[in-house]
Amino acid sequence: MASADLRDELLCCICLSTYTDPVMLRCGHNFCRMCIDQALDTQDGSGVYSCPDCREEFLERPALMRNLALRNIMDNILFTPPTQTETKIFCTYCVDSPVPAVRSCLHCEASLCDKHLRSHSKSPEHVLSDPSTSLEKRKCSVHKKILEYYCTEDAACICVSCSLAGKHRENSVEMLYEACEKKKKLRNVLQKLTTKREKTEERVRSLEERWRKAQEKAAGEAERVTALCTDIRRRVDDLEKKVLSSISRQEKEESLSLSALIRQLEIKKDELSRKMRHIEELCNMTDPLTVLQEQDTGDLCDPEEEGGDEDTGGHDKQPHDGDDLDVAVISHTLHTLCDVISGIRSGIYVEGPADILLDVNTSSNNVHISDDLKTATWTQEIQNRQRTAIRFHENNQVMSRRGFTSGRHYWDVEGSRSGNWMVGMCYPSIDRRGLQSDIGDNNKSWSLLWCSYQYSVVHGKKAILINYNISSSRFRICLDYEAGQLSFYELCDPIKHLHTFTATFTEPLHAVFWVHGGYVKMLSQ
Repeated sequence: MASADLRDELLCCICLSTYTDPVMLRCGHNFCRMCIDQALDTQDGSGVYSCPDCREEFLERPALMRNLALRNIMDNILFTPPTQTETKIFCTYCVDSPVPAVRSCLHCEASLCDKHLRSHSKSPEHVLSDPSTSLEKRKCSVHKKILEYYCTEDAACICVSCSLAGKHRENSVEMLYEACEKKKKLRNVLQKLTTKREKTEERVRSLEERWRKAQEKAAGEAERVTALCTDIRRRVDDLEKKVLSSISRQEKEESLSLSALIRQLEIKKDELSRKMRHIEELCNMTDPLTVLQEQDTGDLCDPEEEGGDEDTGGHDKQPHDGDDLDVAVISHTLHTLCDVISGIRSGIYVEGPADILLDVNTSSNNVHISDDLKTATWTQEIQNRQRTAIRFHENNQVMSRRGFTSGRHYWDVEGSRSGNWMVGMCYPSIDRRGLQSDIGDNNKSWSLLWCSYQYSVVHGKKAILINYNISSSRFRICLDYEAGQLSFYELCDPIKHLHTFTATFTEPLHAVFWVHGGYVKMLSQ
């Protein structure tokens, strides 16, 4: 039971009404949830939040902590009738000094203290109730009789005269206290509604938290993509500068070479012109003696008889065309750019390293499997494993235990420099005996092959030679099942894309090793 002073303490300082769904800030002050939410919303643009009561500031929007204790107090205040002292209802007959009333008589329309209650009439018409200041409201305005009945059809309290007057149907009239008890059952409904509201609020908070996390994740992804794009632009700018510098250098070298050649040809042209003029002069002379006495006719012989262009020192050869710039630099740059993009793509779209272990039950008898099930080594010592339907025969292969039916995955392998080996993927329905079961020699497998110091990719018995200069013996295999892509990369800096197979995968895909005279091992991630 709360006092009047306590009721004043249960007022929200924002709306000045009793708390509705009270919540508390870190500073300890309480508010209605809706009131403080609206107050904090108005502070969103300022960059700082403060308590409306004590003005304590918060750098971030403060979390609202539900005050369950205060909520219980509010429920008791709402559903507990006020006491005699709180209502300040005094005895009607104590005129000398105010004495709190304990009951009110509806017939007398008076409030009574304990003393006057003992001497009050006990007749049935004198109906007693809790102390009240509005006793006239407890009587019928028409018949001035006590309201004893309730009409459910008209939703009105009536007296006995109203009931007997026939204005209300008999089956819709019931005793006032019975109707009251029925209505009090709404407390159960209220409790259920309160529970539902609490669950709804909890759901809202959960969704808000998910929303916040989604925003944080989106911001993180946006920041990561921005950083990647910035790095791409930086690399592209560096490549552009390198190519432009190379083109400019080649243009300068070509210009110097052509300029020197042009000067030599100009000298040669002047010499030929001089000889032509002298020959013309000789040809125009009429005196035979003068012509025959010329001393410098030896250098006027036919240029073709003098060995062509030897007098130019071998420089009078056809220059390269202007469009014969060294395209190797540009081509290398484009390949480098592709490698950068491929490396970034593999970093973005591959979910993570896959944990792959080899299945000894599928290994042929010429393949030794390490204890950690990650290395396959060719051996001349027959392993004497039992021949089963799932074991490879007549070739040196082993499959992984795990198969992939969805998602993006990658794993790294290392192959020996000696011997021959293949790594790749295959369907579990691949043949287990005969040469047609070698990975790459059928339509159910794809592989990277190291043979005769050359690398190739093989599928459906068709091999494609890799012309890149591969210096590393470590490789990455990337699978995008839904996209139907199986890619091979060289693990160098930066990572280099070698080849991508494209297919519509229809079965689970297992990693598979083939070895002869060497080894292949799965690298630890």
